[in-house]
Amino acid sequence: MPSDIEIARSAGMRRIGDIADGLGLAEEDWEGYGRYKAKIELSVLTRLHERPYGKLVLVTSINPTAAGEGKTTVSVGLAQALNRTGRKTVLALREPSLGPCFGMKGGAAGGGYSQVVPMEDINLHFTGDMHAVTAAHNLLAALIDNHLQQGNSLGMDPRRIVWKRAVDMNDRALRHIVIGMGGRTEGVVREDGFEITVASEIMAILCLAETLGELKEAVSRMLIGYTYDGRPVQVKDLGAQGAMTVLLKDALKPNLVQTLENTPALIHGGPFANIAHGCNSLIATRMALKLGDYAVTEAGFGADLGAEKFLNIKCRKGGIAPAVVVIVATVRALKLHGGASKDNLAEEGLEALRQGFSNLEKHAESIRAYGLPLVVAVNEFPTDTAREVELLKQLCSEQGIPVELCRVWAQGGEGGVALAETVARLAEEQPAQPFDCLYGVEESIPAKAEAIARTFYGADGVVFADKARRQMEELVRNGWDKLPLCMAKTQYSLSDAPGRVGRPSGFAITIRELKPALGAGFIVALTGDILRMPGLPKVPAALRMDVDDDGAVHGLF
Repeated sequence: MPSDIEIARSAGMRRIGDIADGLGLAEEDWEGYGRYKAKIELSVLTRLHERPYGKLVLVTSINPTAAGEGKTTVSVGLAQALNRTGRKTVLALREPSLGPCFGMKGGAAGGGYSQVVPMEDINLHFTGDMHAVTAAHNLLAALIDNHLQQGNSLGMDPRRIVWKRAVDMNDRALRHIVIGMGGRTEGVVREDGFEITVASEIMAILCLAETLGELKEAVSRMLIGYTYDGRPVQVKDLGAQGAMTVLLKDALKPNLVQTLENTPALIHGGPFANIAHGCNSLIATRMALKLGDYAVTEAGFGADLGAEKFLNIKCRKGGIAPAVVVIVATVRALKLHGGASKDNLAEEGLEALRQGFSNLEKHAESIRAYGLPLVVAVNEFPTDTAREVELLKQLCSEQGIPVELCRVWAQGGEGGVALAETVARLAEEQPAQPFDCLYGVEESIPAKAEAIARTFYGADGVVFADKARRQMEELVRNGWDKLPLCMAKTQYSLSDAPGRVGRPSGFAITIRELKPALGAGFIVALTGDILRMPGLPKVPAALRMDVDDDGAVHGLF
């Protein structure tokens, strides 16, 4: 079978105007970025205000493993399959970050015959949204240091500046730096650091704001540091929100592209789920719901991260609710969760599969806690044996969980028709309705953390490190504690220890630090060794990439 990039390059793409026409968009509703990409005007939502929403399908997964699960591939394939079965469907996904593309992933636009295209553009500079967020983030950083240099009339304590710089690349050397070296004209000497762009609070704001005015107001609330006498300093105190919004005004508009089968796709926003809230923009999701009978979206990593935040942060903010949740799993990944070796995944491993099923079982329990219909999508690999597939179906049946085999990587939408029919049946059997979030925002921070840890992780409880306790006191003192909680946790385990795969028990979640994201409207709780600036692996994907004399890119996959 050809590689992903070879398949993408041979795709029969339609002009973006044709895709827009198919959605009922007028010429003034969109702005083209070349032949195959466009920005959609925010006025579309105003014009479609009276149109009812379609049915929202949330795609999540088990805890990711080195074997790969293919959540984006299944999301794309499912959207194509729903269209094949006569249901007008719009896909809504996050934008890939350059960091993982050049680090471990090598691309994040689906795979095989279930991809979004133009694949190279989407994985690289796309329409410039990531660069706009990076620029706005670093504009604020520059204005902060200029303020310190030019007299510091706000009385900011350089030791308590919490706003770092950002770059959309994995670069561990930038986590902790010293700036202002070189003399009096070079700025104030202080400690600083970088976080990856997709961890920026601006990215979270972009994905939760629904108007330009709301975005500017949210940016103005962001915390940048404290004065010498301990008073908080926000962006509005510096007066930087207007200039930052100038850089973000076009980035707020969703991007329209297509899948290999010409299904319309809105790709917009890209917060990570292990260090941010892990969902595409609320605006893009709303547009997909207005423009289609079905909207398929995904939340990052496993249900313990992306789906939890989708339900407790995004749905709470937007007043939306999924009609169906799809949990993606693979036989290979479940065997790893059951103790199999990565080197032996091609061998039949029924006992490892049986043991690893506990991870899938826990995620299904978490979704059922909301009363939401769910189906397991088994993303098929060529090495899966018939007995392994039958065992997985049996284990799901014993738990009363619908399950469908999914062959969208090899067959595109045709390989997801059975999954599409089950999704549609579940969506039509139980009309979507508002659900109760896991916790109320008025509850204490420990109560919110306990609710998440016990329900989604299966933890015995939560432990707050001394630093986190001091920060919690400050949050309460400033009246910032009545916000949703955004847990920053390893994606590889239900616990906060990456090596504890499967369904661990007898553990507590340790929160070591609490960071107020006042603009985004949540509190970030950092657990374990989670970092807001990833590093590159020993052999980065970048070392396999090249471009030939004709401009064709090689090595993206």
